[in-house]
Amino acid sequence: MANPKRDWRDGPEIPGGEDLTAPGRWPGENLGLPQSGPGAQASVMRRAAAVAIDWAMCWIVAAFIHMYTTRFGDVATMTYLLWIVLGIISGWLFARTPGMAVLGMGVARLDDPTQHVGFPRAAIRTLLTAFIFPAVIVDADGRGLHDRATLTTVIRA
Repeated sequence: MANPKRDWRDGPEIPGGEDLTAPGRWPGENLGLPQSGPGAQASVMRRAAAVAIDWAMCWIVAAFIHMYTTRFGDVATMTYLLWIVLGIISGWLFARTPGMAVLGMGVARLDDPTQHVGFPRAAIRTLLTAFIFPAVIVDADGRGLHDRATLTTVIRA
């Protein structure tokens, strides 16, 4: 059967989510990405390490600012806000955060790979990650739901 009958125990079906249940032979195959090397889908662990690097940088800056003023809140709040600003600005200008750059990754558009990510996509992508979709919720291609929403993906450089 190509389309088995669904019942209430199957849960909701994600619109346009057929590719979530049909994994390719490697992450990113369904997107037309190579299996390895430059342009290949970055692994979840590599992306998590990049976030950790970015978070550590923001934490250090927040702690330094907090030594001189408490006007912007505590260190944790400042770290979170700086991480959001870092994600938006560096995603917009460089299509990668410093953590991604250190680990050899970048954000690419799927609808037009020749174009830059741009401010709206970088902002939406970062805000979705910060407030709605945890980045560890991924589809069969290893793309986070925030990337699916903005038609982007994180690839190896």
